[in-house]
Amino acid sequence: MSGCVFSAAARNARFSGLDTRTCVRRGIGRNALSRRDISSRVTVDMSAADEHKARGNAHFAKHEYAAAIDAFTSAIECDGTNHVFWSNRSAAYSGAEKWNEALRDAEKTIELKPEWGKGYGRKGAALFGMQKFDEARSAYALGLEKEPDNALLKSGLEDVELAMNAKKGSDDGMRQIGDMFRAPDLMAKLATNPATRGYLSQPDFIAMLSEVQKDPSALNKHLADPRMMNVLSVAMGIKVMSGDEAAQEFGEHEADSKPTPASEPKKAPEQAPKKAPEPEPEISESRKRALEAKDAGNAAYKKRDFDAAIAKYDEAIELDPEDISFLNNRAAANLEKGDFDACIGDCDAAIEKGRSIRADYTVIAKAMTRKGNALVKQGKLEEAVDQYQRSLTEHRTADTLKRLNDAEKALKEAKEAAYLDPVKGEEARERGNGFFKDQKFPEAVKEYTEAIARNPKDHKAYSNRAASYTKLTAFNEALKDAEKCIELEPTFVKGYARKGAVQFFVKEYDDAMTTYSEGLKHDPTNEELRDGLRRCQEQISRGASGQLSEEEMKARQERAMANPEIQAILSDPVMRQVLQDMSTDPKAAAEHQKNPMIMAKVQKLINAGIVQVR
Repeated sequence: MSGCVFSAAARNARFSGLDTRTCVRRGIGRNALSRRDISSRVTVDMSAADEHKARGNAHFAKHEYAAAIDAFTSAIECDGTNHVFWSNRSAAYSGAEKWNEALRDAEKTIELKPEWGKGYGRKGAALFGMQKFDEARSAYALGLEKEPDNALLKSGLEDVELAMNAKKGSDDGMRQIGDMFRAPDLMAKLATNPATRGYLSQPDFIAMLSEVQKDPSALNKHLADPRMMNVLSVAMGIKVMSGDEAAQEFGEHEADSKPTPASEPKKAPEQAPKKAPEPEPEISESRKRALEAKDAGNAAYKKRDFDAAIAKYDEAIELDPEDISFLNNRAAANLEKGDFDACIGDCDAAIEKGRSIRADYTVIAKAMTRKGNALVKQGKLEEAVDQYQRSLTEHRTADTLKRLNDAEKALKEAKEAAYLDPVKGEEARERGNGFFKDQKFPEAVKEYTEAIARNPKDHKAYSNRAASYTKLTAFNEALKDAEKCIELEPTFVKGYARKGAVQFFVKEYDDAMTTYSEGLKHDPTNEELRDGLRRCQEQISRGASGQLSEEEMKARQERAMANPEIQAILSDPVMRQVLQDMSTDPKAAAEHQKNPMIMAKVQKLINAGIVQVR
């Protein structure tokens, strides 16, 4: 720029220490200027910066923010250490609503002169424009710590707090609108009001209402629809007029109240007019008394004075029979009191009334759930399950779902308990034994199942059904029954024989040996167990010596490889080395045989058919 020779540090620099690069950039050598020339040029530089500043101030006063920004930028180029230039450009950027740039310059101002309060004011203004009200308030507060009497900072802080309160009020207003449109009794009010009843059959109205329920701010775009004005009237209990109606009714009064042009104050362009608080919706005297009675009933309910609560709910219902929440509350009090029939009656009345006035589905669902609770108390579990299921179709809640699951579980247990009869269980087991002898195994399974249902603790029924399943080659079911038999009666050796037989048939010889050995601990002379153990040993020996067919060995090894214990042994690097040594290094193999832990794992592999001994 013309008139600018040095960078901003010239003012405070010692002349003998000027930056050579600055001089070279301007075409001036280190030795080309005398001390007097340098002083002259610095004076010109400062004068030019002030001129740019003055020009910027003039543009700023005329709201010519772009021109003001250019002028202040020129001043900064002449003297970048002058905090005032940065402050002024920050203000110009704020005027142009370039908040990020305004914040950047404000922070530079604070960096250059931390004790200057106006820098914090510039930062607060930029943050205010970005609607970062908490940060703006902090900036103004920090500035006031530097200059407690600064009127600009005090005013800025007040503006921020007003804006924060206004935003909170706006958020609260939207929340109140949302609550009003989501009120459980809104649909009932619309259905019973002659002016709005017909709207409920109009799909576009339902869509509009649903949109406002989900997003209260959507109300603004629907206010031109007269149906929405009627909805507001019904919801608030007051007459809500459209813009045209308001103009007709209040136009003359507004004209009389307008100030004359000479006295009319100028409107601040950045501030929206404050909205007067809306009056509370007017309600009828009977409705007011009904709500008071309900509140009194709720207070008595909390004190567990259920008779007093019921009396107050009776009063509320008499004053306003259209509000089904009163019925729901009375049902709750009757439930706690133990008058389950009265509770069910109130719930039925609430459901019926809710259907007739198209009440909110959540209110109807609540009545159904409460009826289910009363039915559970009466032991009518099937009816309770039905009510909970109906409630969930209206409105799905975690509480009702849990109650349904609990009721279904209790119902199942009740049915099982009612079916118990050990005598009939023994009769069924005997019938099963007859079918088993006749080799009618499906019929035997059916009778043994009946015996278990009649007496779930009958270990013999499980043992016999395991034998029947084994004959039908249903080995998984047979194994489960054999294990259940052992669980119920660990000393009953036939349970071990059943389990061992299943394991033998699926060629899990090592596991079968373990099962037979466990049974022999309880009856060492049992021939069935001893024979089973012998047969397992024979099969293991045949497999280890390679006497099984290739197909048998392959099938056996595939089953063994599915065993997690076998997989763990084979994936162990130490065991893999042991197996390698046993096949190639007799001396090392002899050493390994001295280790009982290693040999136990080797024997496991031999029994499973993975390793053969030749």
